[in-house]
Amino acid sequence: MDFLPAALTDYAEAHTSPESDLLRRLNRNTRAHVMAPRMLSGHLQGRLLAMISWMIRPRRVLEIGTYTGYSALCLAEGLTDDGLLITIDQNEELEAFARSYWQQSPLNDRIDLRIGLAAEVIPTLTDTFDLVFIDADKRSLPLYFELVIDKLRPGGFMLADNVLWSGKVIEPLKPSDEDTRSVLTFNQLVQDDPRVENVLLPIRDGIMMARKV
Repeated sequence: MDFLPAALTDYAEAHTSPESDLLRRLNRNTRAHVMAPRMLSGHLQGRLLAMISWMIRPRRVLEIGTYTGYSALCLAEGLTDDGLLITIDQNEELEAFARSYWQQSPLNDRIDLRIGLAAEVIPTLTDTFDLVFIDADKRSLPLYFELVIDKLRPGGFMLADNVLWSGKVIEPLKPSDEDTRSVLTFNQLVQDDPRVENVLLPIRDGIMMARKV
């Protein structure tokens, strides 16, 4: 998913504010002990998420896809004093791992983990969100977009990860590749939707940024 030469990626990270000690340990231990560590946002993307959160100063953030809790900590950094981040994940096996790091952070009380299928949890949410980050199963990207768009306030932002899908979005589509098909469908859905203005950022595996108009 890294398209830049390794030396340029290293240079970019060297000129990006460092992770906190807590995030550094979470990053390292995720890579050492958890399956599929490429799912972790990591240093550069994590600092981008934190920067966006600080720019917006959201009162309510929705994250779809918690994994080991790294991105939740990053997104929670910019919350208002009465802010809350709701994060949804169906993998209860990683709950204790993520909470063990959140509990070491002053942001712990502002993170609300909901275990379950996002497609079932999202309709139960009554909050209006200032920022939404989608980083979950790619086949459901178009569905998640439709489920959250009405819960996003006008002027609010939606971010979706992995929208370049390791470059497969510009390769010939294989009939059996449903994940890539869903990513392509999502990208076009956002591009064509008059309710949002959007920019596809070629950072890591691609981040779609959309502002609700």
